[in-house]
Amino acid sequence: MQISIVIPTYNRSAIICRAIDSVLRQTRPADEIIVVDDGSTDNTLDLLKAKYSKQITIIESAENSGVSAARNIGIKHSNGDWIALLDSDDEWLDTKLAAQQHALQQNPHPLCHTEEIWIRNGKRVNQMKKHAKQGGDIFENCLPLCAISPSSVLIHKELLDNIGGFDESLPACEDYDLWLRICAEHSVLFVDTPQLLKYGGHADQLSRQYWGMDRFRLTALQKIIKSDRLNPQQRQMAISCLVKKTLILQAGALKHNNVEMINLCKTLLGQYQSEPQHSTNEETGS
Repeated sequence: MQISIVIPTYNRSAIICRAIDSVLRQTRPADEIIVVDDGSTDNTLDLLKAKYSKQITIIESAENSGVSAARNIGIKHSNGDWIALLDSDDEWLDTKLAAQQHALQQNPHPLCHTEEIWIRNGKRVNQMKKHAKQGGDIFENCLPLCAISPSSVLIHKELLDNIGGFDESLPACEDYDLWLRICAEHSVLFVDTPQLLKYGGHADQLSRQYWGMDRFRLTALQKIIKSDRLNPQQRQMAISCLVKKTLILQAGALKHNNVEMINLCKTLLGQYQSEPQHSTNEETGS
């Protein structure tokens, strides 16, 4: 098992060292660390070159193309047969790679993710029940919201080559889109001990830059529904989730008189509301 780490970053000079140092502390060392600077305009690039030039591979992007493009570039240039993703605002615990390698040796899967600890504004917070992570066949769990954290993932490169990488047309929820495609066809392995510190609350999080994140999930749902990846039951579940999310988004659009969004919701409901839907009590979330 050769593990390549891919860390995308943009204007994160204040915190990027925390992420990289957590990789360097791994009890199972990474075989390759790739940091993709996505057109930073602060001193991120200078910092990386000054502090880590002998320990990491730095890929420079001339302009800011987004996290999906940065991840895809890093994956493309990687040499390992396994890819571990780490967002530059997160931090691994020291045993992360070792725990995943051991789990995969015992129970081979093309994707392994882990439990995580959430830190919001410097304080540990408990996850809500809807955010609980698990392994196995989790396609249905992936429909309401993102069921896998990118920074917890160890994924076989061959799977990414076959399934396709991150959708660069999505400004957000690109991970939700990828997990839908993967989990429609593959079960996943889950390490139930926390191996990741996931930080939130800072201003440059994608979830704080875009309103109505379900807009992007609707795009991902339309893609997966129109694909040939789903069996009939999965398709019904996906349609049911799309309709529920559309109705919620429509209510918000009507409240704020967002004509463009109202028209989009009407189109989607006209297209999918009459189709068979899966009966479920799933809770939508963000």
